[in-house]
Amino acid sequence: MEKDFVYYTLLFDIYGNLLTKKQQDYFKEYYFNNLSLTEIAENYQVSRNAIHHQLKQVILKLENYENILHVALKNKKLESIIEEIQDKKLKEKLQNLIEM
Repeated sequence: MEKDFVYYTLLFDIYGNLLTKKQQDYFKEYYFNNLSLTEIAENYQVSRNAIHHQLKQVILKLENYENILHVALKNKKLESIIEEIQDKKLKEKLQNLIEM
């Protein structure tokens, strides 16, 4: 579960802007603010099932974006290559490029 949490928050950092505002809010509440589905539902005055459904849809969208674009995978590969670079200035420039 911890791996999923880290993976989905990484995907959200990359693709979150492609989600609707509501989906972004629900994701942040659940994954970043550690609220339960019930707490989120009460805060947004919707059913717990609606929150559950939206979060499932968000996960499917994030996974779909990654399956098509592979940005997270490419970043991971670049990070491992950067680790091997000795030139500090080049290493820093490449790390900054990944963080954009």
